[in-house]
Amino acid sequence: QVQLVESGGGLVQAGGSLRLSCAASGRTFSSYAMAWFRQAPGKEREFVAAISWSGGSTTYAEFVKGRFTVSRDNAKNTVYLQMSSLKPEDTAVYYCAAARTFVRPSSEGEYDYWGQGTEVTVSS
Repeated sequence: QVQLVESGGGLVQAGGSLRLSCAASGRTFSSYAMAWFRQAPGKEREFVAAISWSGGSTTYAEFVKGRFTVSRDNAKNTVYLQMSSLKPEDTAVYYCAAARTFVRPSSEGEYDYWGQGTEVTVSS
């Protein structure tokens, strides 16, 4: 069992930056691939970024490439999402998720555990 708790959300102006964190419980964090998804008001949840067990592989949605960076610290059981050049359309609840595989990292169905989310609001 893995429990995930996101933090770091808030209100930021367009062009600004935020760093989200996702702290995981359990001693097996390093055996899980991790991802960030987001859900904007009135929209379906969508993939943002994912990182493999070791951190050696990452993948991003096209709309965040060059602006967001996913990383992890297995010693701290934490995954991060550094967001920069934020846009109003990045406003959403951001969720982290954990998966045993890294086969289809952009697919929600791959993920076994989800956090409760942290809200990010980008003002124009």
